[in-house]
Amino acid sequence: MTVAVALFTSDLRVHDQPVLHAALRAADQVVPLFVRDDGIHRAGFDAPNRRAFLADCLASLDAELRERGGRLVVRTGETVDQVCRVVRETGAHEVHVAAGVSGYALGREQRLREALTGLRCALHAHDAVVTALPPGRVTPASGDHFAVFTPYFRRWQQEGVRTAHGAPRSVDVPRVKGEKPPRRSDVAGVSPEVPEGGETAARKRLTAWLRSGIAEYEDRHDDLAGDATSRLSPYLHFGCLSAAELVQRAGRKGGAGAEAFVRQLAWRDFHHQVLAARPAASWSDYRDRGDRWSTGAATDRAVEAWRQGRTGYPVVDAAMRQLRHEGWMHNRARLLVASFLTKTLYADWRLGAEHFLSLLVDGDLANNQLNWQWAAGTGTDTRPNRVLNPLTQARRFDPRGAYVRRWVPELADVAGAAVHRPWRLPEAERAALDYPEPVVDLAAGRDRFLRARGA
Repeated sequence: MTVAVALFTSDLRVHDQPVLHAALRAADQVVPLFVRDDGIHRAGFDAPNRRAFLADCLASLDAELRERGGRLVVRTGETVDQVCRVVRETGAHEVHVAAGVSGYALGREQRLREALTGLRCALHAHDAVVTALPPGRVTPASGDHFAVFTPYFRRWQQEGVRTAHGAPRSVDVPRVKGEKPPRRSDVAGVSPEVPEGGETAARKRLTAWLRSGIAEYEDRHDDLAGDATSRLSPYLHFGCLSAAELVQRAGRKGGAGAEAFVRQLAWRDFHHQVLAARPAASWSDYRDRGDRWSTGAATDRAVEAWRQGRTGYPVVDAAMRQLRHEGWMHNRARLLVASFLTKTLYADWRLGAEHFLSLLVDGDLANNQLNWQWAAGTGTDTRPNRVLNPLTQARRFDPRGAYVRRWVPELADVAGAAVHRPWRLPEAERAALDYPEPVVDLAAGRDRFLRARGA
């Protein structure tokens, strides 16, 4: 009996799973393996919200495999060490894994390839497992990656995604030891409303989205209170859903909403291809603007107020509190709070990116870091000095204040659009609110940023 290993990383599903599909074709038996990587823990990327969601994902994956006669083999330790142990224990001749783009993933793949060579075992890294198109599939004539989204998207549309695979009917797993998958209940410090993880929950949410949400996406995706986005990003991050399958299914639905949704999936691919070409952009400026970010005690206090949702600007505070409560934030809100931190407060984007990674279930290097750089003007934005005014954003995307009232209960009784400018309330009414004064004057903050940029 021949044996192959399917090493799961950020592709925790059985539907349209190229890694598992290839391993099943290559051998009589397959070890579906997930390693709880000590390196990720040391790097601080296993934040409680993601760890809890991951526990759900592994339980769901194990259940899907058991329905097909198999099971998930879970190990804890260094990934390379644990994979080599499984190879020696089972006599596996091939290991299959999804290709990554982060510096950590690329280094892990290189170390694994070197170690397996000594065991006479082949490593196969598969593209387009976590993205719709693999990074590097489309490139400009003059370089190794696209630095502007619009021309990238045109080429992306022309390329077309691969055909999605169905789920396997059966998975035969050899005798090999593994641990019980972790449980969400064992994780401390989890935000109150982190959603249920796993492929089963993901596919239910996808079905509901395609049936009743996607048609209105183009018109409503920026509506903060309407909550009309798919909320599929955590499931994409953990690979509970295939981006290629989503592109195909949205394409079959058709219409402006589906086209706008597919564009967002291409935006996700865009950042993966940027990071694949420039791994250092995870923590270094993609485009150095010569910023001398504000520092000192006053800035520290303002940044902490931003983290806690106590800036005095209700729409900013609502967004930051949503993040802390759900481990997720509306996309429009992500843009405005990032602009507020980096341009109005003129604080280093890395402070914001780090805070987001400490709470976001969907937080990964490609999308989190490069979206932060886009907002800060050090990334791929073709208008790097644009500043989003939170009051203008609130008037456009939360005109009645429903989003603010949900997340900032101190202001729940303030009527109408006045909720966005509580400092203008009558003195007696203002004094009764347990809500802070603004940490910065918007015009002064904007002027400081533009002077610093020489704009």
